[in-house]
Amino acid sequence: MIKVSDAAKEEFTKLLGQEGRGPGHFVRVGVKGGGCSGLSYDLVFDDTLREGDKEFEDNGVKVVVDKKSLLYLLGTTLDYHGGLNGRGFQFVNPNASRTCGCGESFSI
Repeated sequence: MIKVSDAAKEEFTKLLGQEGRGPGHFVRVGVKGGGCSGLSYDLVFDDTLREGDKEFEDNGVKVVVDKKSLLYLLGTTLDYHGGLNGRGFQFVNPNASRTCGCGESFSI
């Protein structure tokens, strides 16, 4: 399961509205090769399900993960920080053994 913090829910809702996306849109999260630690996170809005996608809903937010990325992301919480030291979405991933300083890449 992928969890969504209250702060992330608020930001997702705001961004979906600003971009004029309707109720059929969801948050797609995934993992791709690259970054300082070997794997990096991917987060986009989407409205098309693909074969093998796994759907979750937490805190009123629909999250979709492709089959390959699911192994790396199970148990992850999506959070959002809007402070002075940097703003953006954060992946709190219990499966990551190492993360880079910016938090955008990790290794298992």
